[in-house]
Amino acid sequence: MQVKVPLPTDEELAPNVRKLLSGLPPANVFRMVANAQSSLQGFIQIAFSILRQSQFDARLREIAILRTAQVTKSQYEWEQHVIIARGAGVTQQEMDALRVDGQVQGLDEECLLICRVAEEIARDIRLSDEALQAILTKYGTRQATELILCCSYFNMLSRFLESTRVELDADLEGLHSGA
Repeated sequence: MQVKVPLPTDEELAPNVRKLLSGLPPANVFRMVANAQSSLQGFIQIAFSILRQSQFDARLREIAILRTAQVTKSQYEWEQHVIIARGAGVTQQEMDALRVDGQVQGLDEECLLICRVAEEIARDIRLSDEALQAILTKYGTRQATELILCCSYFNMLSRFLESTRVELDADLEGLHSGA
């Protein structure tokens, strides 16, 4: 039997948290965060700012998220973002390239830079001066900061998902694991 943090029932949640959850997709990640009831609103706000309000290109963002999910071995994060990545224009060939444990190959120079940033933040915590300079030059201060924030947030999320042992949502089980 695997030890895991249980998902809270509606009865265990404050009315305002139940209301907040009712307006979200019924994903296990949101319900798990609701265990820390005072954190749910902030969690949603920062996710929304990264996924919906950022100036950084959505396709490149999803490449960074998928690479982060692969490096941190977060199946839940991978499975959720395969769907979003497809909608943002990431191809199956690109997803296959991102799904390797070693060096990513077969992507263009810009995508390889995004992978480098995601990998360095996941593995080394601190982005190298060379990678930081490259994204500042390519994207400017705001979008470079948004990329770093995105990678940092999804590193935090992968650690949360894996440590609490959030199970895949029923509609995702086995859907993309071979991707």
